[in-house]
Amino acid sequence: MQLKKIIFIFLLFIAGFCSFKWYDAYVNFRFKTITEGKVYKSGAIKPEKIADFVAQHHIKSIIDLRGPVTHDTINNPEQPEEILAEKTAVEQLKTVNYFNIPSHQVPDAFTMKKFFEVMDNPDNYPVLIHCHHGIGRAQVYSALYRIEYENFTNEQAREATAFPLLFSSFDDGTPKGEFLKNYKKRNQK
Repeated sequence: MQLKKIIFIFLLFIAGFCSFKWYDAYVNFRFKTITEGKVYKSGAIKPEKIADFVAQHHIKSIIDLRGPVTHDTINNPEQPEEILAEKTAVEQLKTVNYFNIPSHQVPDAFTMKKFFEVMDNPDNYPVLIHCHHGIGRAQVYSALYRIEYENFTNEQAREATAFPLLFSSFDDGTPKGEFLKNYKKRNQK
């Protein structure tokens, strides 16, 4: 009898965890607050849902990191029609700026320059940074934001990108993890 209770509790836990992951990915689009009232990150939000997130968080700018340069082995099915649909939905909001800054998994100098141009302008805040899944590029750029604008150390920003950090794409020895560990702030180069 005791074993049946343990199995039932275990299965209930697994069902709850799976339900949360499904909700986070497909209803909440992995939306996360980086800094309340300033910066948020997510996966791609369905165009018909963008207005809801914009209104709820008073978002003034959206940085979309998807684009043709991002086809890679991590399965980012960047579709031009999806990017265009998002851009069109944002344009109808009139009060929101849309910036498409296609980025590889590890940012290059050009994409970081474009990103910082947006982030350096206080009129663009609050900002939503997103990629396709919301767990790679959006997190890298969120970490860059924390390093550049909130004085996080590289390690603090890296550790804040993923939980658990161990075995994630931000772990020691991974391209994104090493990029964040070795990143130099713009005024320290």
